[in-house]
Amino acid sequence: MQQYFQKLQDLSVFQDLFLIFLSILVGLVIGAEREYGNKSAGLRTLMLVCLGACLFTILSLKIGVKDPDRIAANIITGIGFLGAGVIFKDDNKVNGVTTACSIWVTAALGMSIGSGHIFLALLASVFTLIVLRSLVFLEKWIEIKNRIHIYKLTAPYSSDLLHYLEKIFADHHLSSSIVSQFKNEQRYTINFRLEGRMKNHKSVTNSLLTDTRIEQLEV
Repeated sequence: MQQYFQKLQDLSVFQDLFLIFLSILVGLVIGAEREYGNKSAGLRTLMLVCLGACLFTILSLKIGVKDPDRIAANIITGIGFLGAGVIFKDDNKVNGVTTACSIWVTAALGMSIGSGHIFLALLASVFTLIVLRSLVFLEKWIEIKNRIHIYKLTAPYSSDLLHYLEKIFADHHLSSSIVSQFKNEQRYTINFRLEGRMKNHKSVTNSLLTDTRIEQLEV
């Protein structure tokens, strides 16, 4: 009887090792895609996330028999802190949200593998790669068709300046709205929100750069 239980234990060890190896492989694939895109969370990070989530899930099933979701539930909390670390604000844009979501999904894949739902994890991995890689082309197409930028313009103050700038934007087929404006005795600084096609943004930028009335331009 003791030998029988020993064989079962040995089989369980090999099964756990297979799950760990599979989690490393899945993390490698997702991480390689992020590394290829030069993201802040790349190959090693996502491999370790997937491995750690898998290992914690295996342990929760082994040592938390009466309450197996106790450890697994805390994985989500920990991943939340890790994902928040890669999100940062750059001027008027928030970057790193997709990378944070990649960490979150990779942890979910590791938990799926650790709980033995291998087919579910592999299928979800395929869909994750489709979203991260294939939909980039759709995202770029949307950016070409419609893009929003914040333009910060500084020029000597004149009563017709606002009308003058709005006419330039309209001539380049861009819809405009004022985000904020600052005025002193000599200078007028306006933040415009412009929306339209990417090619129109490029043309209006070139026009503003060569405009003698504009002293400073930030996009």
